[in-house]
Amino acid sequence: MNPRYSRQQDIVPAERIASCRATVIGVGAIGRQVALQLAAMGIPWLQLIDHDLIEVTNIASQGYFEADLGKPKVRATAGLCRQINSKLEVVSVEQRFKRSGEIGNCVFCAVDSIHTRRLIWQAVKDRSTFFVDGRMTAESLRVITAADESSRLHYPRTLFTPQRAYAGACTAKTTIYCANIAAGFMLAQFTKFLRQMPAEADIQLNLLAAEISVTE
Repeated sequence: MNPRYSRQQDIVPAERIASCRATVIGVGAIGRQVALQLAAMGIPWLQLIDHDLIEVTNIASQGYFEADLGKPKVRATAGLCRQINSKLEVVSVEQRFKRSGEIGNCVFCAVDSIHTRRLIWQAVKDRSTFFVDGRMTAESLRVITAADESSRLHYPRTLFTPQRAYAGACTAKTTIYCANIAAGFMLAQFTKFLRQMPAEADIQLNLLAAEISVTE
């Protein structure tokens, strides 16, 4: 056992994570944190997909550095992931997700559009063994996992029309602490998958009200 990972060895099976190739689609508030956690956890191959450049509003809401302004989000995040784990193979895709593109067997979706989520799901559902979708607005988050037959049936039901999506005030749309918690829930579901344990299909958490709802 690599001493680097000794404190997680009972939670993150080394032989299982070694066989995983992770794709993170959307490297904003949630996706950036997912990528950093995967790098620290020891994922061997990490693909980052996003077409956006870093703007000043991304510093407080997404945790980017001032020195990153103007850079592609995937490039800045990839660089930090390599600082965390020099042995990590990182593939940066500086463009929008494409149906025909290469993906890993574990997909972490962190985009901000129901329409885009629907396109991604249609493209990856038969090519991934683990899929998790992180959503948030202000201080509310939702993490939806598709990793077995029942959860794969549940996920498409969450792809409602954009008109039914919750619309928070744009100035209160993103908080870095809520994004961190959402990423943590996504990685918790991933580690359950690695341990071959059933994951929760749908978790909803309202931090302001301290309310949580879980669908098995």
